[in-house]
Amino acid sequence: MPKRTPLRQCLGCREMKPKAELVRVVRSPEGTVSVDLRGKAPGRGAYVCRSADCLKKALRSKALSRNLGVEIPPEIYDALTAQMEEADGTGSR
Repeated sequence: MPKRTPLRQCLGCREMKPKAELVRVVRSPEGTVSVDLRGKAPGRGAYVCRSADCLKKALRSKALSRNLGVEIPPEIYDALTAQMEEADGTGSR
């Protein structure tokens, strides 16, 4: 029997995609929000495609705040966008 691939919904485009194709944004038990590129950090996770566009959509609709159950300050959004672009390889150097 083949191994099933776990699917998660992107909060930006709302599409179901394999977990490995998405970036996990996590709220730790202490309440800090960060990007979990390995997908193993403890805490409440929300998933977004590996594109800055999906992240922007998720932020604009406040889906990330709702899903994680915490108000996310603007500086965290900026850090998430920077980390996403860095992971995407589109960061300016």
